Amino acid sequence: MSQSGNPFGGQIEEAMGAGGPALDPATEAAIEIEGQVPGLTDEVLEDMILQMNEDGSADFLDADPTEVLAEEYSHTANLAEILDDSILGSLSSDLGASFDDDMESRSEWEEALTKGLGLLGINYEERDEPFAGATGVTHPLISESVTQFQAQAYKEMLPPGGPVRTVCVGDETPEVVQQANRVEQFMNYQITEVMEEYDPDMDQMLFHLPLSGSTFKKVYFDLARQRAVSKFVPAEDVVVPYYATDIRTAERITHVMKMSDNDIVKMQLATVYRDVDLGSSGMDDDGDLQDKKDQLQGVRPTATGDDVYTILEIQTYLDLEGFEDTDADGEPTGLKLPYVVTMEKDSGTILSIVRNWDEEDPQRKPMQTFVHYKFLPGLGFYGFGLIHMIGGLSRAATSILRQLIDAGTLSNLPAGFKARGVRIRNDDEPLNPGEFRDIDAPGGDLRNAIVPLPYKEPSGTLGQLLGVIVDSGRRYAAIADQAIGDMNANAPVGTTVALLERGSRVMSAIHKRMHYAQRQEFRLLSLIFADTVEEYPYATSVGAQIVQADFDARVDVMPVSDPNIFSMAQRLSLAQTQLQMAQSNPEIHNLQEAYRRMYEALEVKNIEALLPAPPQPQPIDPAMEQALVLNMKPIQAFPGQNHMAHIQAHVVFMQSPMVQGAPQFLGPLLANIQQRIGFMAREQVAEQVAQLGQMLPPEAMEAMVAARVAELTQQIVPSLAPQQQQDPLVDIRQAELQLAAADQQRKQAKDQVDAMLEQARLQQQNQQAYDRMELTKDIAEDRSEVNRERIETQEDIAVLREMNKRRQ
Repeated sequence: MSQSGNPFGGQIEEAMGAGGPALDPATEAAIEIEGQVPGLTDEVLEDMILQMNEDGSADFLDADPTEVLAEEYSHTANLAEILDDSILGSLSSDLGASFDDDMESRSEWEEALTKGLGLLGINYEERDEPFAGATGVTHPLISESVTQFQAQAYKEMLPPGGPVRTVCVGDETPEVVQQANRVEQFMNYQITEVMEEYDPDMDQMLFHLPLSGSTFKKVYFDLARQRAVSKFVPAEDVVVPYYATDIRTAERITHVMKMSDNDIVKMQLATVYRDVDLGSSGMDDDGDLQDKKDQLQGVRPTATGDDVYTILEIQTYLDLEGFEDTDADGEPTGLKLPYVVTMEKDSGTILSIVRNWDEEDPQRKPMQTFVHYKFLPGLGFYGFGLIHMIGGLSRAATSILRQLIDAGTLSNLPAGFKARGVRIRNDDEPLNPGEFRDIDAPGGDLRNAIVPLPYKEPSGTLGQLLGVIVDSGRRYAAIADQAIGDMNANAPVGTTVALLERGSRVMSAIHKRMHYAQRQEFRLLSLIFADTVEEYPYATSVGAQIVQADFDARVDVMPVSDPNIFSMAQRLSLAQTQLQMAQSNPEIHNLQEAYRRMYEALEVKNIEALLPAPPQPQPIDPAMEQALVLNMKPIQAFPGQNHMAHIQAHVVFMQSPMVQGAPQFLGPLLANIQQRIGFMAREQVAEQVAQLGQMLPPEAMEAMVAARVAELTQQIVPSLAPQQQQDPLVDIRQAELQLAAADQQRKQAKDQVDAMLEQARLQQQNQQAYDRMELTKDIAEDRSEVNRERIETQEDIAVLREMNKRRQ
């Protein structure tokens, strides 16, 4: 409903009364319209918003337009500019109360950390108890442990060449390997050159980590800097609920920030924060923990200076009116969605409310920005540090050290009792070495007039106990001196590595946890680079506009640091073992690579000057390639050459009788021709795709290349067949084969005749043997007949003789 012009001037004067206070134009228009429009009561006006136009007209709008806000505004819009002040006020009150509860739940944690910082011994404590001038020294056990850890971890986690390395997920094709190299080079360039805060923040974080046990990295895209940022956040500035166990599943994460009024204005001008007046910042109490840090640094806040506000950036889940989660029917489900709410702590003013999920994510999972680094896992959300684990040993070592020093002080500056009548000249001044003073002793015996107190020398038992406590703390913190020089030089390398590992087990576990956290940090950075950076800042072989395509699932980013190697000594021992194994059997090893790894373990610069790479083959003309083949040397094709000219030259060369008679020359030439067919097909397909102006997937490219290879093979391979020529040597060889065949036939005929003669001879021998047997048989029968007749004759003679005897 709109009312134009101002025809109700008289009614406005009547409503105001003579001499009444002036009303703003919106109120005047409301009074006029209420008096002229029927049914426009006070209750109706409460549910409407009056908007004054430039021409003096007024429009009444619905005061509750949230039903269409979710569709009218972009996904990245600042909802604090849209929501009603009553909604913002209620939300600010609820979030402020929740933050106070979260801070109260960890008050004892902050108290323990505050007391632990006093064990660093940075400030000397002035003590008057148990006597004036008592020592206030603090044993540097924790300071030494923190310094050793920071120096070792800083070197491993942030090497000079960059902390990022990449691995190929799946098959390592040449294209994926080149993509991984580009991603690695780009991320290392961003971290070491563009992200100026990364190095100092990592250095500072590695000092805080062993103290508090937990530190955080916040990875996000900074709209003011227009680039990715990985910011170190101390543990005390990240507040979570009592029941939170993990940074990824916490229902609420509050980042406490200090921002000047000028920084807030920058964010308002960049439309990140809504333009509201925060007023003057109050003197906010930063707590005992910050006071302790200021004391250790020797600084203190001043009452004058720039206004500094405490900003709370809260990642939480909300069910905002007008932006509810709905089901398929458009009905609200009551599910709370992830948001990031930024508010000023003292005034409770909400500066921004933005959605904290990816617009294309159907599950609406919260986007992670914090990475949790832990020294030791701990028993809850926050990790344990050296303050928690060896804080008691440090306090005991400090107590014993103070006792030993105080005992030495008292024994060197004795006190005691003297007789009342004894007078000592200048008795208020201490005696200097070699000085004698006059004394009046009425009793005559000085020993009876002065009785010193029985102070003892520093106890040797306390000194031994101090050594035991310090050694225990150092062994736990993995900073015990490892006597590598005392080891046997001829001892096996495995023994040395085992001793190093046994002395640094705690450091190894801590290093693995840091490696895991840094990997999560690099993954968050890679997601930001993929969404925000459009081109490479340096020349590449495949162009510059492919950053987003490179950051895909085929390449994974990881830290350069090895979770299984945590010191230079171990890395050097492993490299030495590899070199010894390579030297023992050089036939199956790459000695140059083994030496290169040895130099890398020694951190030698410019290794290429010591180990120059073997010369790589260069493109040459066909005649030089044929000469290399004749010398039994390998040849190689290169992209971009005139492949068809090389193939034609090789085909003509292969037709020569010298090459056809030497098969060892044909193999390298045929292999080179096939290689050039592959290059030629790939280049032709790439040219066709470039003319189309489209980016084809790798599978489609490979299919087109294979089809083109088949076409070129059908065209070129038939020309490789040798021409048929009548060679005299072939005729001679054929004649020799014919003579050999005839001789073979003659031999076969002779063999047949010989076989027949042999068979006849065998038959004759068999017949002769049979005849001989028959003759032998006949002779035997004749002899038997003669013998029988002889016997019969003898019998007859005997009978005659017998008859003669009887006659006689």
